Amino acid sequence: MTAVPLGPLVPETVCLLPGFQCHNGVAVTLEPLSARHVDDFWEAGQAADLSWAYLKYGPFPTKDDMAAHITRISGLERQPFFAVVPASSGKAEGWVSFCNIAPADAAIEIGSVWFSPRLQRTRAATEAIFLMMQHAFTIGYFRVVWRCNDLNAASKRAARRFGFTYEGTWRGDWIVKGRRRDTAWFSIVEPEWPARRTLFETWLSESNFNADGAALKPLSPDT
Repeated sequence: MTAVPLGPLVPETVCLLPGFQCHNGVAVTLEPLSARHVDDFWEAGQAADLSWAYLKYGPFPTKDDMAAHITRISGLERQPFFAVVPASSGKAEGWVSFCNIAPADAAIEIGSVWFSPRLQRTRAATEAIFLMMQHAFTIGYFRVVWRCNDLNAASKRAARRFGFTYEGTWRGDWIVKGRRRDTAWFSIVEPEWPARRTLFETWLSESNFNADGAALKPLSPDT
């Protein structure tokens, strides 16, 4: 019989769901999303219409509309959402979730990310993604995914900066707010994580920031 190439064998284990615990960093805390964050989000989201451009939801015309959305997405076991609370303000300034969770395949996605303008491109924002990645790999996931609208240049830059590898683009796979969308896919797999974790830890260290809070060295050589 002619042999055919097969992938590596893996243990017959199923990963845990990521759950709803807090994740504590130095510059940020991730708290399970709840109605108590609504006031913070409403304040942070004012004049932030562009930050919603590539998401299926938002902007919200009223605080009640935002509150209703948060009520819908809070407590979803298969898509746990977390409020991103920078230490500098103590207020929720964005949210992030685990989604498309496949425990039997050890695959998980970090998605539905909304960072308000004042959270974007901050130490807290980077640490929030690091905490999500670290948790996923710690509980046994092998593949962590990042995907975004192919027109979302900022999200694609972020994916590469965080160490995700571009895999390709699915053409016309979604309709978002009445517009056809191509989706760019990125991933990082477990063998790559230890080296990437070290880069994150080095970048996040106090010695990498000046008195004004600006990073002295980039997270990735090409960013």
